[in-house]
Amino acid sequence: MAEALNGLKRSILCGNVTEENLNETITVMGWVQRKRNLGGLIFVDLRDRAGILQVVFGEEINKAAFEKADGVRSEYCIAVTGVLARREAPNPNMKTGEFELRGEEIKILSESETPPIYIKEDLDAAETIRMKYRYLDLRRPDMQNIFMVRHKCAKVIRDYLDENGFLEVETPMLTKSTPEGARDYLVPSRNYPGMFYALPQSPQLFKQLLMVSGFDRYFQIVKCFRDEDLRANRQPEFTQVDLEMSFVEAEDVMTLNEGLIKRVFKELLNYDVPTPIRRMPYKEAMEKYGSDKPDLRFGYEIVDLTEIVKDVEFTVFKDALAKNGSVRAIKIDNGATMGRKDIDRFGEFVKTYKAKGLAWIAYKEDGIKSPISKFLGDDKTMEVINAMNAKVGDLIFIVADVNKVVLSALGALRLEVAKKLEILKDNKEFNFVWITEFPLVSYDEEENRYVAEHHPFTMPMDEDIPLLDTDPSKVRAKAYDIVLNGEELGGGSIRIHDTKLQEKMFKVLGFTQESAWERFGFLLEAFKFGPPPHGGLAFGFDRMVMFLTNRDNIKDVIAFPKNQNAFDPMTEAPNVVDEKQLKELNIGIQTDK
Repeated sequence: MAEALNGLKRSILCGNVTEENLNETITVMGWVQRKRNLGGLIFVDLRDRAGILQVVFGEEINKAAFEKADGVRSEYCIAVTGVLARREAPNPNMKTGEFELRGEEIKILSESETPPIYIKEDLDAAETIRMKYRYLDLRRPDMQNIFMVRHKCAKVIRDYLDENGFLEVETPMLTKSTPEGARDYLVPSRNYPGMFYALPQSPQLFKQLLMVSGFDRYFQIVKCFRDEDLRANRQPEFTQVDLEMSFVEAEDVMTLNEGLIKRVFKELLNYDVPTPIRRMPYKEAMEKYGSDKPDLRFGYEIVDLTEIVKDVEFTVFKDALAKNGSVRAIKIDNGATMGRKDIDRFGEFVKTYKAKGLAWIAYKEDGIKSPISKFLGDDKTMEVINAMNAKVGDLIFIVADVNKVVLSALGALRLEVAKKLEILKDNKEFNFVWITEFPLVSYDEEENRYVAEHHPFTMPMDEDIPLLDTDPSKVRAKAYDIVLNGEELGGGSIRIHDTKLQEKMFKVLGFTQESAWERFGFLLEAFKFGPPPHGGLAFGFDRMVMFLTNRDNIKDVIAFPKNQNAFDPMTEAPNVVDEKQLKELNIGIQTDK
């Protein structure tokens, strides 16, 4: 039978007892981690969010409490009052291992059935069962620690931005759909039949309007929503640290956010992030690493061999160069001992990135081994080896095709090889880099038009603005992404603040003036009234917490996440609603016959 508190007050958290509390009468409350009955003594490990405290009940301490304690089971919620004493046999593996509470009074606040999952750290249980019983999963100490870090991270961010003159302003959750990016989540309106709100993919337009309003520096730790196919580190609803600044250029935004990153990692991990963080143009990132979010914790840089092999009579190379492609390679240090089976597997791997195959050169002590030696000849082979700065024991992988295929295949291959060789297994490094000068737009063959690489409000590089009229694909953006260990941690840009330039951008993206004003008229209208130069950035807050807690799954750092199909196994959302609700919204459900 559950008991009421009846005025009983908790005086301290289980994990917070110290030497100062010895011989004090204290009251603790929490959940039974485990119980051991040794005959005349009953030991209960009592757990709350601060830690675990051993409680001992004995007939000589209090017979009634001893008898009552015999009835508790794992995960019963109880309150215990007693005197804190020193343990005869300390447990060095427990934070409170030197102490025990001698239980004089116990209240069973609620009973528990046998939990479907064990409440312990490093639980090895199926994700489905963990998500269905998420409230039990969250009782685990390692999970609770994640959310303590998350809380502290948010506080550090707020403190830093407050010190730097930012105002936290909440922007609307119900707004207008402006489909130019991911798919919106739509919310039907009861008052306006047939019309819909959209949940925000980001506060982008509102934060720009706040700059027009003269707020100067805005931030928000905000929920955002995207109805898109999910991957391991995506969720339909997520949190971002959103900020915007007036009267700034790109360097101002990057420098301020370097300070934010430095503060967060120092206060939460005592890790000193070196600043200034390296800047790398997009073109360099793609050509050296085959990715706009390169992992710089290891080498395997891509090297262009086109000039060296341009006259080689090898069909694969010649076909690639005939299509204005290239021949490029990466060097695997000490990789020459790799077996043919693994090399063949990597050959199949690059085919998933549309490469035709993978050539290789193994520089072994007993000579050079390569299936393309007969085409290259000894001299060209040594030229390639020298160009790659290869030494005895190294392995060279070569891909030839159009540039897009070559770079994406080798960029993915360098990561796959690093994973296979476990070269980052014990790496505790945080390697940050800013990627800058992104393409402003790219051509979408399916839609037969240019699309924005970031969003339509990104400012072109000043010297590239004339190219908007002649060759938009060559225009670079005043955009910048912050990348950490091969993951995009955040991104932003300087924004267009001139109505005519913004209209020209919409025109490049295939909008008529009428359609641009229909979708974004409120922003264009605002730009008639003296908008300041402005720019900003948004961090993925969930992803930041993943790095701070060394987690590789975003679900671990969100209290109540959705699964890969955007479904919540705990609440079973989404789900059907009453017919009455649909009628109020003037909505009918169409089903296939």
